[in-house]
Amino acid sequence: MKKGIHPENYRIVAFKDMSNEDVFLTKSTADTRETIEVDGVEYPLVKMEISRSSHPFYTGKAKLIDTAGRIDKFKNKYDKFKKPAAKEAKAEE
Repeated sequence: MKKGIHPENYRIVAFKDMSNEDVFLTKSTADTRETIEVDGVEYPLVKMEISRSSHPFYTGKAKLIDTAGRIDKFKNKYDKFKKPAAKEAKAEE
């Protein structure tokens, strides 16, 4: 590895998921001015909108998308823009 390209200021930082108030600690170089107290110790705080505890993929609350229905809906929507000759040729077959 090359020397001098990696940051030297790793420290314990608290990351807070603002959607569900979950807080977890990890090492980071993230720059922040806010702090939070966790178990009587004060840590720098990084606020996040979504994390592993609230992301639909990890929580199992992901939406299933009916792709076949969406494709049919798209075709029906744009079918009216087809040229009349194309519709007649289709009907003869």
